[in-house]
Amino acid sequence: MAASELYTKYARVWIPDVEEVWRSAELTKDYRQGDGVLQLQLEDGKELEYKLDPKTNNLPHLRNPDILVGENDLTALSYLHEPAVLHNLKVRFTDSKLIYTYCGIVLVAINPYETLPIYGSDIINAYSGQNMGDMDPHIFAVAEEAYKQMARDERNQSIIVSGESGAGKTVSAKYAMRYFATVSGSASEANVEEKVLASNPIMESIGNAKTTRNDNSSRFGKYIEIGFDKRYHIIGANMRTYLLEKSRVVFQADEERNYHIFYQLCASAQLPEFKALKLGKADNFHYTKQGRNPVIDGIDDAKEMSTTRNAFALLGVNESYQMGLFQILASILHLGNVEVKDRDSDSSIIPPNNGHLSVFCELMGVTYQDMSHWLCHKKLKTATETYIKPVPKLQAINARDALAKHIYAKLFNWIVDHVNKSLHSTVKQHSFIGVLDIYGFETFEINSFEQFCINYANEKLQQQFNMHVFKLEQEEYMKEQIPWTLIDFYDNQPCINLIEAKMGVLDLLDEECKMPKGSDDSWAQKLYNTHLKTCALFEKPRMSNKAFIIQHFADKVEYQCDGFLEKNKDTVNEEQIHVLKASKFDLLVELFHDEEKATSPTGAAPTTGGRTRLSVKPVKSKTGQASKEHKKTVGLQFRNSLHLLMETLNATTPHYVRCIKPNDYKFAFTFDPKRAVQQLRACGVLETIRISAAGFPSRWTYQEFFSRYRVLMIQKDVLTDRKMTCKNVLEKLVQDPDKYQFGKTKIFFRAGQVAYLEKLRADKLRAACIRIQKTIRCWLARKKYLRMKHAATTIQRYVRGHQARCLAKFLRRTRAAIIIQKYQRMYVQKTCYKRKQAAALAMQCILRAYMARQLYKALLREHKAIIIQKMVRGWLARQWFKRSLRAIVYLQCCIRRMRAKWELKKLKIEARSVEHFKKLNIGMENKIMQLQRRIDEQNKDNRSLSERLNGLEISHAAESERMRVEVHRLRGAEEDAKNNANKVATLLEELERLRKDLKNTQKEKKAIEDWAKTYQDEMEQMISELKEQNHLLKNEKNDLNRLIQEQGQQWTEKMQRALKEETQQLENDLNEERSRYQNLLTEHLRLEEKYDDLKEEITLAVNVPKPGHRRTDSTHSSNESECTYNSEFAESEEGSRGGEDVSKAILDMSLFLKLQKRVSELEQEKQSLQNELDRREEQFQRARARDDEEHKKARGAELEYESLKRQELESENKKLKHHLNEMRQSLRGSAEAGSAAPGSPPYTVLLDQLNSSNEELEVRKEEVLILRSQLVSQKEAMQHKVRHKATMTEPLPYIEDVQKLTDAKEISQAYMGLKDTNRLLESQLQAQRRSHDNEVEVLRGELQSVKEDNNRQQQLLAQNLQLPPEARIEASLQHEITRLTNENLDLMEQLEKQDKTVRKLKKQLKVFAKKINDLEGGQMDVSPGQTTDEPVHPVNIPRREKDFQGMLEYKKEDELKLVKNLILELKPRGVAVNLIPGLPAYILFMCLRHADYVNDDQKVRSLLTSVINSIKKILKKRGDDFETVSFWLSNTCRFLHCLKQYSGDEQFMKHNSPKQNDHCLSNFDLAEYRQVLSDLAIQIYQQLIKSMESILQPMIVSGMLEHETIQGVSGVKPTGLRKRTSSIADEGTYTLDSIIRQLNSFHSIMCQHGTDPELIKQVVKQQFYIIGAVTLNNLLLRKDMCSWSKGMQIRYNVSQLEEWLRDKNLMTCGAKETLEPLIQAAQLLQVKKKTDEDAEAICSMCNALSTAQIVKVLNLYTPVNAFEERVSVLFIRTIQTRLRDRKESPQLLMDTKVIYPVTFPFNPSSLALETIQIPGSLNLAFLTRV
Repeated sequence: MAASELYTKYARVWIPDVEEVWRSAELTKDYRQGDGVLQLQLEDGKELEYKLDPKTNNLPHLRNPDILVGENDLTALSYLHEPAVLHNLKVRFTDSKLIYTYCGIVLVAINPYETLPIYGSDIINAYSGQNMGDMDPHIFAVAEEAYKQMARDERNQSIIVSGESGAGKTVSAKYAMRYFATVSGSASEANVEEKVLASNPIMESIGNAKTTRNDNSSRFGKYIEIGFDKRYHIIGANMRTYLLEKSRVVFQADEERNYHIFYQLCASAQLPEFKALKLGKADNFHYTKQGRNPVIDGIDDAKEMSTTRNAFALLGVNESYQMGLFQILASILHLGNVEVKDRDSDSSIIPPNNGHLSVFCELMGVTYQDMSHWLCHKKLKTATETYIKPVPKLQAINARDALAKHIYAKLFNWIVDHVNKSLHSTVKQHSFIGVLDIYGFETFEINSFEQFCINYANEKLQQQFNMHVFKLEQEEYMKEQIPWTLIDFYDNQPCINLIEAKMGVLDLLDEECKMPKGSDDSWAQKLYNTHLKTCALFEKPRMSNKAFIIQHFADKVEYQCDGFLEKNKDTVNEEQIHVLKASKFDLLVELFHDEEKATSPTGAAPTTGGRTRLSVKPVKSKTGQASKEHKKTVGLQFRNSLHLLMETLNATTPHYVRCIKPNDYKFAFTFDPKRAVQQLRACGVLETIRISAAGFPSRWTYQEFFSRYRVLMIQKDVLTDRKMTCKNVLEKLVQDPDKYQFGKTKIFFRAGQVAYLEKLRADKLRAACIRIQKTIRCWLARKKYLRMKHAATTIQRYVRGHQARCLAKFLRRTRAAIIIQKYQRMYVQKTCYKRKQAAALAMQCILRAYMARQLYKALLREHKAIIIQKMVRGWLARQWFKRSLRAIVYLQCCIRRMRAKWELKKLKIEARSVEHFKKLNIGMENKIMQLQRRIDEQNKDNRSLSERLNGLEISHAAESERMRVEVHRLRGAEEDAKNNANKVATLLEELERLRKDLKNTQKEKKAIEDWAKTYQDEMEQMISELKEQNHLLKNEKNDLNRLIQEQGQQWTEKMQRALKEETQQLENDLNEERSRYQNLLTEHLRLEEKYDDLKEEITLAVNVPKPGHRRTDSTHSSNESECTYNSEFAESEEGSRGGEDVSKAILDMSLFLKLQKRVSELEQEKQSLQNELDRREEQFQRARARDDEEHKKARGAELEYESLKRQELESENKKLKHHLNEMRQSLRGSAEAGSAAPGSPPYTVLLDQLNSSNEELEVRKEEVLILRSQLVSQKEAMQHKVRHKATMTEPLPYIEDVQKLTDAKEISQAYMGLKDTNRLLESQLQAQRRSHDNEVEVLRGELQSVKEDNNRQQQLLAQNLQLPPEARIEASLQHEITRLTNENLDLMEQLEKQDKTVRKLKKQLKVFAKKINDLEGGQMDVSPGQTTDEPVHPVNIPRREKDFQGMLEYKKEDELKLVKNLILELKPRGVAVNLIPGLPAYILFMCLRHADYVNDDQKVRSLLTSVINSIKKILKKRGDDFETVSFWLSNTCRFLHCLKQYSGDEQFMKHNSPKQNDHCLSNFDLAEYRQVLSDLAIQIYQQLIKSMESILQPMIVSGMLEHETIQGVSGVKPTGLRKRTSSIADEGTYTLDSIIRQLNSFHSIMCQHGTDPELIKQVVKQQFYIIGAVTLNNLLLRKDMCSWSKGMQIRYNVSQLEEWLRDKNLMTCGAKETLEPLIQAAQLLQVKKKTDEDAEAICSMCNALSTAQIVKVLNLYTPVNAFEERVSVLFIRTIQTRLRDRKESPQLLMDTKVIYPVTFPFNPSSLALETIQIPGSLNLAFLTRV
């Protein structure tokens, strides 16, 4: 189609603009052929009429589709022209913050004026080994391409870095060298890089200066060759410099400075060591004050001076040489201040005693007279005579300045030579990569000789660049076998001929310099006459006769002729040089020594060191040509050095880096289009674009074209052959066959055709979108109509219902009102009736009450009168009775008194005649006593009667008093009655008054009730208010309680979170410690391998062994432990090194040993805690099982066992005594020999053995005594048992025997025996009772537990019945699982008890069997406790047949054969498939068991050392084979587990069977070897990870990112030139299925080898980390992968990996978590990225990504289709603001070299050693089963 057909409405074009260079506009009207004006609309909405040139009628440039904007390669653009290039660079630089862009083979680097995190070691690792087009553009990609092509093609490489001052050339070159130093893998590369970097401050101080465009502008060019050996490791470097700007030493323009070193010296003039230089401020010297701006903002010259001096020291320039250099530099400053005065018009003079000249002569060591003389005179030589001629002032000043420039140039060359010497290597160079850091095209307001030379060099470089680009283009066409014609490109050979050809500018300049009267004006006239009419590239300015214009490839440049001749001659007065050579200053003499050998005064030093270059021959100088070489002009010298450089570049493969300065104000990420386009034109980027656009710039593979433009095809067009399909479609879409060509693998398009295809594709997609939108909008409108209809119906229904409800409510209210009225009226009438009824009833009640009270009062008075009469009459009758009674009693008393008196008189008379009475009555005493007793009784009766009488009198008196009171009361009542009768009238009056008071009271009551009601209402209102306040207070209280609870919960969560974080921190610290330790092991392994390699090289190079004799490695015959071996290895390794490596190795080993010791201490502490826990558990179990075990033992067997044990102890005692005597003799012999003095190691060892033997002897003695006492007691018990048995079995004979016992002694013995028998029976009964009680207690406990289980079951059943069916089933299953787990634990405990019992019984049987053998041999000793009359009956124990004990015996000389057959020559595949896993480990351990069994420590050490060294050897030999490494990792772990399982430690014996416990090691503790084997397993694991990574690495990017797992989702964008020039041919693409198949292979291999499941989980976690890290890193470095569709592909791929984890039951291994950053990156590509809510969602979602990674993904996000949108800069800034407070690492990429610390959990084997069979295929017939 015609190009004009693309200029339709809405097409976008570029139009020229004064400010922005190019502006975008959109056509508002279709263009038709012949139109002279285009109707345009600018982006700001302004309408514009763009007039076309009537002569050319050229249309403006079309703009590329938005989908192509921001491409990595400018050649991928459909329209290749200047505005497209400029816009693409601007979008990438300002919007995406990308400073690198490809332009075909050129890398365009824009200076960001900001430090970016894209140069770290992680970025270097990411670009290492990658194809150039696979990653985003970067200086590292160019460096990697050069490095790979050097290694692959065996051809030297060059990286040409160019650009104007301030564009970043030096930084780019520095990063390229850093990349080479990092990836080369040499041990000395860091030193080379440090030295090169150390040379930077020196070269910047002496070669850089401030200009108007750059504060640190390099004023010279340099070419650094980095040398490599055959292994492509850096061995050294060499620097060549070009065209030092010497004129800057004596002259600087405004706002510019001299070289930095002068200002650094002036700033440090106050230092003591610089006092002798007599310096001052920079403003005091003519050479440093001409620019009138001696200070650079932000730069401290004194600090920079310190940096320079340190750099000199690093490069080996000692302090004296440094002071010499500074002395020369100071003398140059003083020389500039030497004042020359006119003597006359033809001569000049320096005043005597000039201070500055005196200082100059003093510093330079020359005489004042000679120097002052030759500064003002010159020597002229003719054929016969020599004249000394004075010179005028101007020539004298020029001579002075020329001398200063010459001295500085010599000093510059001397420093460069010393830098090269420090970077020189003695190793032969195999190849090199050159980095050319040279000035770009320059044009200023005043351009002189320096700019002319610079632009001349750029013309040469541009010609070489054009030829290289043209060559690549033609090679591409020939490779694809498409017809091509010669592409026309700009050839700048005419311009180069104008400069360097015969009669060219340089030739005429040299010719004019030879003329005696030559001048700049005459040279200008020669130029005009020669070239003005003959060369179109040469012009003369209109207003000047001292300038000329040359049309360079970049631009026209006007050169001022003033100074050309002087600068080209660069003449120096030879007499001045002779004066300097005669100096006493050694360094100055050294500078001018062998001056004739210098090929260039500008710093191009001759190459040294035997370096080899392809097609480059060193320039040989002859001593006879010294004067001629010295007289070469600067132009000739520069042309020669430039030719040498071009020969070097042509002999290498070039790579181009063009540095662009985006603005002149050093603003970060600010793009000035004017400045950028100037540099793009000058650096050749646009020429590259023009050459590409002249042919077929757009290239697609057939598959890419089919994937991209599948939408333009119909089904019948799609064929199985993609090439034919593309041909058929293109013939229909593009009618002109010249617009495209079909190659072997690609389709080539002319410029603009891809845009046309994109337009067709966009139109097709737009039509499809319109159709989809139409259908969806119809569906949406119908859905909306149906919703509205449904809503209207619903509204009607609700309105009608509301109206019906309102009517029903009205009817209900009317009826309710009538009912309320009825009940209200009824209530009023009823209330009135009740009030009247109550009043009538009240009146009747009052009247009836009054009448009843009157009747009651009358009856009461009559009743009381009767009572009074009754009481009075009764009182009178009692009074009469009492008077009569008293009278009778009184008479009786009188008569009795009289009779008593008579009787008393009689008794008195009888008492006087008592003797008579006694005689008469002899027996009356008793009667008297009786009478006396009777009297006493009567007295008692009398007393009782008197007491009763007193009581009656008291009661009578009380009654009388009461009666008197009653009478008095009655009399008062009578008087009251009389008075009451008088008061009736008064009471009636009072009643009337009370009635009145009652009425008043009722009124007051009513008022009070009203007040009370009002008060009650107020109180109720107040109560309601108080209730509301109370409710509010309760709510506040609840809120406070809730707040307190929430705070408490928050604190709890905070504490839990803090605890979790602390735990996590401890785990991280532990993992970090493990990782550090394992990294040290890796470093140790690397050093060990390096040591072995060095030893092999030394052996091959120096010590070639004689035939038939080979020295055995010391490690194979070592008798020490592995730690000793390691220390000896470290010592030998340290001995083989020198200098810095030795100290570093010692530091690493000491740190390694410290960490190893620390880890071992932690492991021991953990082990001790575990042992303590196990010991406590065993004590508890032993206490529980002790009683059960005691009553189950057989007493007879125990007796025999104790007897045999005693005999065994006695025999052991004898052996110990024998060993003790032997040790004493050996100790005595050693002491006599003088070799074992006290304190020596042998003496200490023997003394320790002696002490341990004595302690063991004492223990054995105590055990013998205890056993003897037990034997005596057991013998007595046995006798009692025999008697008891006889008693129980034969009762009748026993009775007869008792009857026969007549002797007292026999009876006493029988009694004692019976007593003992009873005691024994009682003890047995007690024992049985205790056992019965224990059983009952156990049964009770079981019953209680059964009850508890029953209750728990019922509770669970009740709870389950309340749950839904699904939860009920789950709860029942959970309960059943818990119950089964508890039962399993109980069964395990019972099994452990039985194992212990069986183990103990087996030990007893072993002792019995041994003692039976001793008894049969007649070697049994009689114990001292036995008597001769007590025969010992032997125990009949059946002999046990000898079986296989799980040991393998081998001879010492067969050890090498064992190791060779079992390790070195074993094929893992056969063992893994046909034999049991871990068979070599079992065999080695069985051999080790036998060595332990025979107590051969030499054999144990030798075997373990040989095994370890052999495993290391096989890993070194086949370390890249995953199957081999996996096999030996599995066997090493199994061997380590066997050493633990059979070590005898309780913590490792918990899961052993009794037979396995019998196989435990008995003589040696191999804990140290277990640590060594653990370290070896760690090394094997790391080797496994590296092997696995090398296999997975090529698959990851292709399978996870590039391959379309979901076909048709990812859109393919056009690729640029870089995709066509990848350095490695495509060997087939990997897919996700390839990765999964490889993972399956890894997993199956490890399972076949019997690798521990926990270890497999760790390996899988590491695999997934590598997959996630590599994928994410490539995603962050590839702009073409950051799209929405690619995010979907990644998420699908990750889901497939998760599905693989589920299939393998590995979801709990932590592998899924390692993919979290990749998952979040994929989600970030798919989420919305517009609003603040989207930003908040992204910040909360991407917690596993760093801020730099999130911003990088957003910057790289690229729409694949025209319907997607880019991420705005404002949105990215919003994300950065929200993530500003994150504390995280600034590292952009994930570290793919991270290896998680590995642990080896103990995994005991249930396989019995005695069951293992050794197959014959292993060739181990020399092993004997024991």
